[in-house]
Amino acid sequence: MSGHEHGHGHGHGHALSAEADRKWLTGALVLLVTFMAGEVVVGIVAQSLALISDAAHMLTDAMSIVLALIAMRLAARPPKGGYSYGLKRAEILSAQANGLTLLLLAAWLTYEAIHRFLDPPEVGGALVLVTALVGVAVNLVATWMLSRANRSSLNVEGAFQHILNDLFAFIATAVAGLVMVTTGFVQADAIATLVVVALMVKAGVGLVRASGRVLLEAAPAGLEPERVGPVLAKSPHVSEVHDLHIWEITSGMPAASAHVLVVPGHDCHTVRAELEELLHGLGIMHTTLQVDHTPDPYLVIGRPASEAARGDVHGRPS
Repeated sequence: MSGHEHGHGHGHGHALSAEADRKWLTGALVLLVTFMAGEVVVGIVAQSLALISDAAHMLTDAMSIVLALIAMRLAARPPKGGYSYGLKRAEILSAQANGLTLLLLAAWLTYEAIHRFLDPPEVGGALVLVTALVGVAVNLVATWMLSRANRSSLNVEGAFQHILNDLFAFIATAVAGLVMVTTGFVQADAIATLVVVALMVKAGVGLVRASGRVLLEAAPAGLEPERVGPVLAKSPHVSEVHDLHIWEITSGMPAASAHVLVVPGHDCHTVRAELEELLHGLGIMHTTLQVDHTPDPYLVIGRPASEAARGDVHGRPS
């Protein structure tokens, strides 16, 4: 049995990357919370659901960043006790929480928008327009900050999607404010909210689906065992590959394990090293391979020779 994990150099580089990510996320958090406080006040004064919904969305942005920062701290802790992989999946739980928050908030805003479309209140269009334009500028800066972080992490991607949707929300709100100022069509406020809802649902479903795959230990996209198995089995001196499992420990950290049978007369350790390099080439850096020689069918009592030599779905006949 052999296990292969990331080296110390990779771990050091990951730590530096995580520290840089934390700085970008913290900067975006401060910027968003500061603007959100002012937006709530203006939204109440202007009686604008679009502004209030933007502020509520911005609150979830702030919460998503806080969750991301906490998850990053937990994921950085070394393995301890019964947590042999550490707490790396805390980032996946954070991403799923962000996705679910987007969907729940979208449901509430849909109800409010329909209600206001049927019975619209008087909305201060000028206040909505000015505040939304400032919000666009603030979210552009925050989006740029998070784009500098490592978005291959579902945790960071979840926070990024929150802020990107908020940017689109402010653009829609600014358009609604302009329509209300120029035409007096106050239902534009509710329509802008529904546009934001559609974007929130799209982002939320994507995050829940992606994080759910990791939690259910599905193979990463493009690394299905049905495709990887035959590639390993075609390697020289390999007679069979079975019990192949591919999953993600956390986003960007795929892992694989398998039982490999080697043609008699060839070195198991050499074959194992070759297969590990092959898996590394596919982006799987954490591997655990059990390598044995193919048993001599004539020495297996009560088992037909044809059965002993038969490969499984991922193997090939010896």
